[in-house]
Amino acid sequence: MQNKSIILLTGGGYDKVTVGVRDADEPKAGEITVRLHANSLNYHDFAVVSGMWGPSEARIPMADGAGVVTAVGDGVSDFVVGDHVVSTFFPTWLAGEPLVEGFATTPGDGVDGYARETVTASTQAFTLAPKGWSHVEASTLTTAALTSWRALMSDDALKPGDTVLVQGTGGVSIFALQFAKMAGAKVIATSSSDEKLERLKALGADHLINYRKTANWGEVAREITGGRGVDHIVEVGGPSTLDQSMMAARVGAHISVIGILTGLGGELSIVTALIKQLRLQGLIVGNRTQQQEMVRAIDANHMRPIVDKVFPLENIVEAFQYQESNQHFGKICLEM
Repeated sequence: MQNKSIILLTGGGYDKVTVGVRDADEPKAGEITVRLHANSLNYHDFAVVSGMWGPSEARIPMADGAGVVTAVGDGVSDFVVGDHVVSTFFPTWLAGEPLVEGFATTPGDGVDGYARETVTASTQAFTLAPKGWSHVEASTLTTAALTSWRALMSDDALKPGDTVLVQGTGGVSIFALQFAKMAGAKVIATSSSDEKLERLKALGADHLINYRKTANWGEVAREITGGRGVDHIVEVGGPSTLDQSMMAARVGAHISVIGILTGLGGELSIVTALIKQLRLQGLIVGNRTQQQEMVRAIDANHMRPIVDKVFPLENIVEAFQYQESNQHFGKICLEM
């Protein structure tokens, strides 16, 4: 069968994006065919589509895809026709400790992704979506939500009463806020916008800091905890924010180093890390079992994602340009 898709031509860049046609194979043993309905945008997808990095050959972009199963191959027992599903970021990393390095197996980068109407893939490439969620909502889970879930629940076993600091209003940070509140934690949220801070407060943030008005926000965050320091920091800024994150942290705190929004490299205050005995852990998303655990928690707590704006698939460039403007609050999605 043939289906419309977005093809990222050789080299990347907005001017290389075009609509094309690719064949979708019938499912073989251990495979399913999925009619995709939505994608969501992430910084990694932006890097590939804009040409910042990524494959040199033609590629269908987008790691996050959600839709409905339309056919199953022999031996498939995890899914039936009609199931609502969402993609996995590392289809070959099913459980346990990290087994992958880089993005060679990541859809939309090392292999073709989900900016298309129909795909046939291994059952490992999908999990069930949360019950009652739209396809647009489900498409937000693959990268941003699972990154937050792993950071707080898998890597650090967040406990009720812990304090979490989140930065900004992108997908990872908002999901981290939601998961932290789900676990009974207190949340300190930062943003450069007072308006966005009020929206974070409405989602449950306990304390707000405008980092543009408060340069020493790390010290302020520590004062909020009575001088003890923050238990867990979801660090999405990168080199320009890490020093303040370490300032905010308690002795032995866990800092999830996730983002590169302020650059790819910089100086690290080794003395602070040593004196505070900090646990700085770099991470890229998570495994399939963690995604299944996250979906079960979402179902049990009736959580819903925050979707800022939805664009038609054909307007993928416009969607990424909107992402670059930093106006969004939550996830930006594409819909077929």
